[in-house]
Amino acid sequence: MHLYIAEKPSLGRAIAAALPGPHQKGPGWIRCGQGDDAATVSWCIGHLLEPAEPARYNPAWKKWRQEDLPMFPEKWEVMPKDSVRQQLKVLDSLIRKADTITHAGDPDREGQLLVDEVIRYFGAKSPVHRVLINDLTPTAVAKAIGSPKDNSEFRRLSHSALARQRADWLYGINLTRFYTLSYQQQGEQGVYSVGRVQTPVLGLVVERDKTIEHFEPKPYYRIEATFRAQEEEADQQPFTARWVPDEQIQDYLDEENRLLDRATAERITSDVQGRPGKITESRFRDRPETPPLPLSLSALQIEAGRLFRMGAKDVLDTAQNLYERHQLITYPRSDCRYLPEGHYNQREHVIHAIGKVAPDLAEACGKSDLNRRTAAWNDKQVDAHHAIIPTSRLSPSGKLSDAEEKIYGLISRYYLMQFAADAIHREGRLTVRVAEHRFRATETAILEPGWKSLELKLRENRSTPEKAPLPRLSQGEPVFCEDNTIAERKTQPPQHFTDATLLSAMTNIARFVTDTELRKTLRETDGLGTEATRAAIIDTLFKRDYLYRDSRHIRATDKGKALIGALPESVSKPDRTAVWEATLESIRRGEGDPRKFLETLKEEIRGFIHSPRNAPSSDRVGEPLTDQVHCPKCRAPMTEREGKFGRFFACTRYPNCKGTRPIEDSAPRDGTGQKPVPCPHCFSPLVRRKSKKGWFWGCSNFPACRQTLDDDDGKPAIRLRKST
Repeated sequence: MHLYIAEKPSLGRAIAAALPGPHQKGPGWIRCGQGDDAATVSWCIGHLLEPAEPARYNPAWKKWRQEDLPMFPEKWEVMPKDSVRQQLKVLDSLIRKADTITHAGDPDREGQLLVDEVIRYFGAKSPVHRVLINDLTPTAVAKAIGSPKDNSEFRRLSHSALARQRADWLYGINLTRFYTLSYQQQGEQGVYSVGRVQTPVLGLVVERDKTIEHFEPKPYYRIEATFRAQEEEADQQPFTARWVPDEQIQDYLDEENRLLDRATAERITSDVQGRPGKITESRFRDRPETPPLPLSLSALQIEAGRLFRMGAKDVLDTAQNLYERHQLITYPRSDCRYLPEGHYNQREHVIHAIGKVAPDLAEACGKSDLNRRTAAWNDKQVDAHHAIIPTSRLSPSGKLSDAEEKIYGLISRYYLMQFAADAIHREGRLTVRVAEHRFRATETAILEPGWKSLELKLRENRSTPEKAPLPRLSQGEPVFCEDNTIAERKTQPPQHFTDATLLSAMTNIARFVTDTELRKTLRETDGLGTEATRAAIIDTLFKRDYLYRDSRHIRATDKGKALIGALPESVSKPDRTAVWEATLESIRRGEGDPRKFLETLKEEIRGFIHSPRNAPSSDRVGEPLTDQVHCPKCRAPMTEREGKFGRFFACTRYPNCKGTRPIEDSAPRDGTGQKPVPCPHCFSPLVRRKSKKGWFWGCSNFPACRQTLDDDDGKPAIRLRKST
């Protein structure tokens, strides 16, 4: 028997429809064909197996206790998910009977793992093939199942997903228990969930809220001058140009080159008023702009959030419905914006289908240039899946909802743009020099809209008057300044995040990283999370009471701010998780070792839990931890190690990073230079801390040991400190 295992029932039904009949349906399977050519199609329902709970490894781990941390399973186990046990039994029976198995999970990391883990769980001995299905229309499915590959070619993709799953278990369970228990000892209630992606996302929102809260507007000055050609022609109009900042007054400019000093602004206007000048640069051109690429999931979510104010999860759910139920679009959880070159041959059928499903685009379909071929078709840029585009299906399965119409239309427009002419921009620039000051005027207008006629635009509440075109003056022509103005403006804080801007930040996370070398690395990764998980991550933060909605804006709750304030910077910043994604990608390519990745992570977790600096204390909740020891090379947390010349701090990312730091360089700045004094209760080193009532000494083994002593002129007093 040939067994096909799909990721979900909808894909299973699509595969069965592409196989020869007759079809016989059973509980959790469909039998197709007869005799030797018969095949059975079954499916998973997402992950049928999940990582075992801590108590499965050790009954003592069921209870949350500091002394059990960190928890590192010796041998990893998975358990059947209660809600889908019946389907797992169906697959167990079918796998035992199968002569050949075809893996038909979704064409991504998780899709590879969730079928692989079922096959592995039942110890299947049959040969396993792999098919990659991006399009659920019968023709596309039949083509995919007609060209299977050996599943072993995708084992690295599975290794990458398994490493991600186990790393998330280690990181999330250990740090969530550690910080929750630490807070509970201070009287706080509830669970303080920590995750390697969700926490940095929360950190982005908290940091943005803090920036806005503490923002102090400053005045800055914009100088504009009106110029007229000295040899004036009858049809020539004056033009307005803006002052260009000069290096000579750098002291009066902010980081965005805005002039902050009014006296300097007045001096500049006085210098140029009524004075002659000349054109030092004259450039006019017609610039073609090629169409944007078709959409990936993140690009779709960002555009739909901007245009329709749809949440990231709503966009994903709607796209998933268009893919599974209606079969109107290709696989939606794609991180790619390119198309296979072979797909170009289907363009006529796809465009015809768009005109039928979206009648408002019928005119644009009729104007499509089918001979046009943009850079979107590129096999070298396509991996397991391609950009999201419409399928050749001519009608939906039932009436489309308003949201489905919007998402289908948006995806269709980006596809149709590939067959529209370039947009032509008319651009002009004049630079004027008067005395030692420069002014610049620009013009831009769309000469031929081309593909831009397919763009959806936000409705603007106010219309901006059209600017007069610049006079066509040549370099060297004389002009004179007939008037000028100084406009005082105020600097504005950044906007609170919205669904669209938060997704954009997660996708382009390198913008929020200060380390130059790390930023270069992160530009090559997918950012925080994956295409398929970003919406769920944001949704989880709302469910855990870390975020709330203020109209269309996303803001952090007090609980979210408290957690980020108490966490080490390396946990709440995006650097670590983005490096994780780069490492997981290297595992997928066969360049990284998943075992080494997990061992390095265990060292990091030990560093967090065994370092007293990482435990939130009542004096520090809501304030950043300034004494966290960071690697001088990559900013990851460091851990103490014994070396040839004594103890030292080593980067927890070793051997990927070999940063070190002497112990003395990282000692807490408590104003003392003495050797550590042992705690009279547990003999761990005492640490000097400051509370609202002044300095005191506490055990570094806090919260396991809560011993405190009074401070006696920078030294721990012999007498114990009175409890407060």
